[in-house]
Amino acid sequence: MDVESKLALILRYPTEEILTVEELRELLQVGYRLNHYIGFEISGFIHIGTGIVSMSKVVDLQKAGVRTQVLLADIHSWLNNKLGGDLETIRRVAVTYYVETFKKIIEALGGDPDATRFVLGSDLYHHNDEYWLLLMDITRNLTLSQVRHSLTILGRKMGESIPLAYLVYPPLQVADVFALSAHIPHGGIDQRRAHILARQVADKIRFYPMEVDGRRIKPVALHHRLLPALNISTKPSSKEELSEMKMSKSIPQSAIFVHDTPEDIRQKVARAYCPPREVEYNPVLELLRISAFREERKEPFVLRRPQQYGGDIEAWSYEEVEAMYREGKIHPADLKNATAEALITLLEPVRRYFQGPGAKLLEEMKNITITR
Repeated sequence: MDVESKLALILRYPTEEILTVEELRELLQVGYRLNHYIGFEISGFIHIGTGIVSMSKVVDLQKAGVRTQVLLADIHSWLNNKLGGDLETIRRVAVTYYVETFKKIIEALGGDPDATRFVLGSDLYHHNDEYWLLLMDITRNLTLSQVRHSLTILGRKMGESIPLAYLVYPPLQVADVFALSAHIPHGGIDQRRAHILARQVADKIRFYPMEVDGRRIKPVALHHRLLPALNISTKPSSKEELSEMKMSKSIPQSAIFVHDTPEDIRQKVARAYCPPREVEYNPVLELLRISAFREERKEPFVLRRPQQYGGDIEAWSYEEVEAMYREGKIHPADLKNATAEALITLLEPVRRYFQGPGAKLLEEMKNITITR
């Protein structure tokens, strides 16, 4: 695969931003084998924003010849009091439910689950003096203002009452980038501030593992789109506001989980925010795009409609569907029905896993999330 083909894979939907495209092209041209990483807190059930959107980009990176890594951020989750702050439970869920679910999703999306390295944060840090020196070196080169600015919107709003653990979190994220030699740190657009911190300290820190021919390589940050919550009632006014209105596992009605039944999916999509003719920040259109138009279609997508309302519509691209919806040629109810069926088809291999070999894992997760 030539450089431009690799770049096209990495840049395609659901990529929102690359910092910067020029630096990424240069690295690909040099022919250096690049490392990627994306980190996840360990908490409740995996929804399609975490699962399908994130892993679709992992698969694209695999196909572009990049080594992909998933950090199971158990220490970060503990700092953030996930799963009741029970570190033992967090670790168990990380290496069982999270690993197996991500592997099944990667496989369902056409990737190789064995080609992605899964790293437990505890294992990365344990007896690793270099990591702790790196972390301290990073803190030497960050200001309190920079760290506070990189926090989530919740942390910034809490003012002086913010837990100290929240301030530890961003430097840990920056250290993870370098400890994993991640030329391409990856996350949702809500992770942008942490990745910018990594880029800002790249020229300052002493313990620096990422070099090519003696030249330091600044991390090239990749950010994918966030799926709007299904239950939003109005369009977000900005990307920053969207980060507050994204799908959330803590609000089940806002999200579709990768193990949801077909009936669950139909009901959730039927109730989703989907104003007529509105295409920006429309969660139903976003769901259709990721489920039916991620790959170039080999046959047209058929949107079923009653004959009295014009009959079925065929489309080869997402842009065609979006244009027809904007023009009022597709009713929200018909769009929702088509989207639900496309998503059911995409998730079928994952759902089948949780009805068979993964049934015990799913039951254990239900017990954990119910009690916590």
